[in-house]
Amino acid sequence: MNFRYAGDAHERLFDSYQNDSDPFPTSVTACFPDREHRREEVAILQELFFPTCWNAPELVRDELAVLDRLDDLGSLFKAGICPYTDSRPDETVAAVLDSLPHVRSLLKRDLEAAYKGDPAAKTYMEIVRSYPGFLAIAVQRVAHVLYGIGAAEYARELTEYAKTQTGIDIHPGAEIGEHFFIDHGTGVVIGETATVGEWVRLYQDVTLGALHFEEEEGDEHALKKDYKRHPDIGDHVVIGAGTKVLGAVTVGDHVSIGANSWITENIPDHTKVFVKDHPTQERKRYE
Repeated sequence: MNFRYAGDAHERLFDSYQNDSDPFPTSVTACFPDREHRREEVAILQELFFPTCWNAPELVRDELAVLDRLDDLGSLFKAGICPYTDSRPDETVAAVLDSLPHVRSLLKRDLEAAYKGDPAAKTYMEIVRSYPGFLAIAVQRVAHVLYGIGAAEYARELTEYAKTQTGIDIHPGAEIGEHFFIDHGTGVVIGETATVGEWVRLYQDVTLGALHFEEEEGDEHALKKDYKRHPDIGDHVVIGAGTKVLGAVTVGDHVSIGANSWITENIPDHTKVFVKDHPTQERKRYE
């Protein structure tokens, strides 16, 4: 199912590659072992976002090569969207491709947040190629565009693929601000109606989820759809491992939530939340 892109995203992406400088990866001589298990759309997105990290130096050298990759990606997007709709998806596909330079700029900010937020991070290249949180947000940012312009089902396919690779489940409907970082990441869940501000850092097993579900009136056993059920997280927030933030609550700006907390009420700005009394542990020697 062929698609020919007629926009200018290839020009904007190519220009953005030329504007990259240290610490962003720029070497066109790096060559890594191929990863055959990647879903094809995701593999192309990785090349378009950071070509020198994914054995695609030709994109940095040749603007028309970028256009060719956009055509390839557009054809895959079109094939993925068509089974879900009777309308022609060309306009939807073009709109998503148009968004990719902006998504790349967001991902560069996410890279900065990951590097600054993890003492173990050595280089931006390492984060792009190895960090599950970075893969999860890269896919989700594209899926969020698809979700917003009427291709929610296909968007969910992409984020579900990212979940199988990373253990991180971010619904494509969630709104994620700039400089976002998930460290470690296994077991993180972010629901459809959640919003997350700027400079937010999450650790493993965090849930931004629903506290309870409403039933659809007049339809037995059916849950209500399309209403606010997940939290809103402000700017400059850190949420520790194992924490559950549940329901349509608001967590303010400059908030730190300690590990294994249970949040079901609003948290004001400039607040630290932590579990005060941990269970007492007992130890017994084996005889």
